Amino acid sequence: MADTKIKKRFVAGAKCPKCKAMDSIMLYKLNGVETVECTECDYTEQQADEQVANKATGNVIGVFKL
Repeated sequence: MADTKIKKRFVAGAKCPKCKAMDSIMLYKLNGVETVECTECDYTEQQADEQVANKATGNVIGVFKL
């Protein structure tokens, strides 16, 4: 099985909802599941594409496909 590199991106200006650390949130997608992870604590949140689209409100500019 080949190693697949997961593209992780930091979210500029994002604050962790658990530890409140600024600029510590990484976003990546694995098998159709979007994952948000804090580099400072053990906070993670996962949601499928449908959940991301359903949460989009007027405050979101766009939902990007990876």
